[in-house]
Amino acid sequence: MNSYVRRAGVPPPLRAQQATRPGWPEMLSGVFVFVVVGFGGGALLVQSGLDQVFVGLMLAATSGIAGLAGFAVATLVRVRSWSAFGVRAVSGRWLMLGAAAGVVAFVVKGFATMAYGALTGQGGNPQDIYATAASIGPTTVILGTVFIGILTPIGEEFLFRGVLTNALLRYGPVIGVVGSALIFAVLHGINMILPAALVAGLVAGELFRRSGSIWPSVIVHVVFNLPTIPVMVLAIAA
Repeated sequence: MNSYVRRAGVPPPLRAQQATRPGWPEMLSGVFVFVVVGFGGGALLVQSGLDQVFVGLMLAATSGIAGLAGFAVATLVRVRSWSAFGVRAVSGRWLMLGAAAGVVAFVVKGFATMAYGALTGQGGNPQDIYATAASIGPTTVILGTVFIGILTPIGEEFLFRGVLTNALLRYGPVIGVVGSALIFAVLHGINMILPAALVAGLVAGELFRRSGSIWPSVIVHVVFNLPTIPVMVLAIAA
């Protein structure tokens, strides 16, 4: 083995890191489960005939649940520790950077969304059903905010950064960060959410690449998403 490593010119530590990095099996299985649970589960909810408030709140939770399900399956494809997916401790400095980056990303997404709307002529918000369901009262506002502002960031970051960005980084930082962000954005649909998802994916992916931990990315996404439901509910009330 040592002679092979020397002949290939690959340092043993780097070779060990590549061996434990998630790859295509984890990516494909994780995304497949995300699509089945997220899109399939969402379609079943919409057609279920259940109370629309309940349906709206469950749709708000679906993406986070689908992300966690995809991540769970990805970790079972081959024997790995969670630290191989970036689930590892990180310094408080990185968490503060994540919070600051989340604020910047939140501001940038407004300009990106306006530019996308002007270029494509698209309008509306596919997530209006979340706000409608959450606007019933304080309890639904809290639940909607928890689902969109906390559950969704955790689920999506564990899958899209912990698995996809992580795996694609073997091909370099551009493919790793930009490639995973594009996949993340497209899976949100070709609509007004796409530019916002792209901004979040780029910022979260770069922090993941630099820190080696999933938690700064989760903080970015939490800060990015947390105002969503309150702002939309206030807009409805106005």
